Amino acid sequence: MKIAICPGSFDPITIGHMDLAARAAAIFDKVILCVMVNGEKNPMFSLAERLELARAATARLANVEAAACDGLLADFAQSSGACALVKGVRGASDLDWEIQMAQINRDLYPKLDTVFLPARPEHLHVSSTLVREMLRYDRPAAPYIPPETEELLRRIRQGKVR
Repeated sequence: MKIAICPGSFDPITIGHMDLAARAAAIFDKVILCVMVNGEKNPMFSLAERLELARAATARLANVEAAACDGLLADFAQSSGACALVKGVRGASDLDWEIQMAQINRDLYPKLDTVFLPARPEHLHVSSTLVREMLRYDRPAAPYIPPETEELLRRIRQGKVR
C-alpha cells in the first residue's frame, strides 16, 4: 500500500489544502492529512481544533484521514509507513523552501520522497493567512474554506477573540 502524507499547519484548512488532498488521494492508496505543530507560528486555532476541522473536511474522501503530529515530520512519516510527502506549491518562493525541506526529510528518512503539485490557478491566492484575516475582521471566509467546515469553524470561533 502506497501511503502519502500531506503535512501542514492547516490554521485553518482551506479549499486549496483540500484540492491537494483530493489530488493526492487519486495517486496514492492512502493519504494522511497531517496537522503539524510549527514552533515558529502562533496559530489562531489549537492543534485539537485544527485536527477537528481537518477531520470534518476529509470525511468525504474515502482514502484520506487526518492525524496530528507535534514532532518531526520524517519521524511521523516513518512510523506511518509513508513513502511520500505531497506538498502544494503556489510559486517559486514556495518551491525554494520546500526543496530544502524535502532534502532534510530525506536525510532523516531515506525512503521518503517528496512530490510537488502546483496549485490550481483558482487557488493561487488562497491561504490560511488570508482566511485568518477574514475571520479576524468578521468577513465571510466561506469561499476559501471547505463547506464541511463552515459550521464547525463558526462554533469554534464563538467566544474566541484574537
